[in-house]
Amino acid sequence: MTDPSNTLSALIRQLESHIGASADGLPNEVFLFVSQITPLINVDLLVQDSGGRTLLTWRSDCFYGPGWHVPGGIIRYKEAAADRIRAVARLELGTAVRLDVAPILVDESKRPDSRDRGHAISLHYRCRLASALDPGRRYTPEAPLPDQWLWHERCPESLNSEQRPYIVFMG
Repeated sequence: MTDPSNTLSALIRQLESHIGASADGLPNEVFLFVSQITPLINVDLLVQDSGGRTLLTWRSDCFYGPGWHVPGGIIRYKEAAADRIRAVARLELGTAVRLDVAPILVDESKRPDSRDRGHAISLHYRCRLASALDPGRRYTPEAPLPDQWLWHERCPESLNSEQRPYIVFMG
C-alpha cells in the first residue's frame, strides 16, 4: 500500500521543479492554484495630481471584467512591497513613482463565487509620478486596451467593484 504522505511529498517536489526563480513570478497554472488555497497580497498605487484627479488604468480580464482600476500587482515571494510598486509603475504606466512609506489603507476582499483569486489583502499606497507617463499608453475609447491610463476627476461608474474602497479618495 502506498503511503499518501509520500505521494503528496513527491507531487510537491514535482511541482517545485516547474516553478523556477520566485522573482520571476509563478507559472500561471501554479499561480492560480496558489490563489485557490491562500489569500494573495497585492499593492495598489493611488496616483493623484495637484488638481485632485486620480490616475486609473483600463482592465478587461476573466477575473474582473472590463472597467477602470487603480494600478496594482501581486507581491512576489520575498519581494518588498516598494519593489512591486516600482515594477507596477513601470509595467502598467511606463513611468517611475515616488511612494509614501506606509500604506494609506489596508483592505481585504473576498469573492465567494470565485475559485481563482477569490481572496486578496490589498495594501494601498499613495504615489506621485517621478517621470512623465508614456503617451502611447493613453486611453483611447474607440479601442480600449489593458493598462491604458486616463486621469479621472471623479470616480467613474465603470470602476471595478474590488476598487470600491478608493471612492473615499476620489472627487
